[in-house]
Amino acid sequence: MLSYFKNIFVIIIIVFSIWMLFFDSNSLLIHNELNREIETLEDEKDYYRKEIKKDNKIINELKKEEGLEKFAREEYYMKRENEDIYIIEYQDSLKVEDNE
Repeated sequence: MLSYFKNIFVIIIIVFSIWMLFFDSNSLLIHNELNREIETLEDEKDYYRKEIKKDNKIINELKKEEGLEKFAREEYYMKRENEDIYIIEYQDSLKVEDNE
């Protein structure tokens, strides 16, 4: 066993391997950290692509006259002339402050 460590080439290979695995700027630890960051960024990319598709769908609906009217009625409570609007709120949708 000691004869292996007496060989200079084996010692150099062991030192080089340890150096490359832990201390080098391209070490295994840094490489794993960068891979995790890439996975995180890929997940964010997928999320934002889904959000873009959803927003494009909403924009296409708002480009139509019916979609724009529906949005104005639901979000801003706009109405036509001679038309009454009744807002119905259910008990579970009301914001209630508890002052106890």
